[in-house]
Amino acid sequence: MKTLIVIDMQNDFVTGVLGSKEAVAVLPNVKKKIDAYMAAGDEVIFTRDTHEENYLETNEGRHLPVPHCVKETEGWQVVKEIDCPDCEHIDKPTFGSEELGRLLAEYDNSDTEIYFCGFCTGICVISNVAIAKTFCKDAEVFVIENACACVTPESHKTAIEAMKMIQVGIKGTPSC
Repeated sequence: MKTLIVIDMQNDFVTGVLGSKEAVAVLPNVKKKIDAYMAAGDEVIFTRDTHEENYLETNEGRHLPVPHCVKETEGWQVVKEIDCPDCEHIDKPTFGSEELGRLLAEYDNSDTEIYFCGFCTGICVISNVAIAKTFCKDAEVFVIENACACVTPESHKTAIEAMKMIQVGIKGTPSC
């Protein structure tokens, strides 16, 4: 069984208040992966960074004082070009998702392959990859490097190297 987890490919992270050229650049690769998994009948799950109106009063808001991904706003929505309304969407109030971990634990066996793509490689992608490794000790976990983006190319590379250290497979290298 294969599952693709699309991390936080939301308007605020692509073209919105925390948007970046790096996120825009990987959008076509993310779309190709989603289309391929859907065509093969594999599962696709989206996560959404989800904050409330009081974001600036939260721990994260005090460290990153830029309101973003406020629930039900345009910035919170998954980018329209890649969203699949029939797929599961998991709202997460912080970097990693316990709900995603519990869901993936149901799939934990040696025939399971879990693939990650999305934004931000060094924050939410790496956090959820670590959760998958924690909840799915027998599954193979991969990151699709050319379908992930981070704040800078350097921070993206650092996160990829860190994930290699915890035995995460890296697919789709930049040269692919």
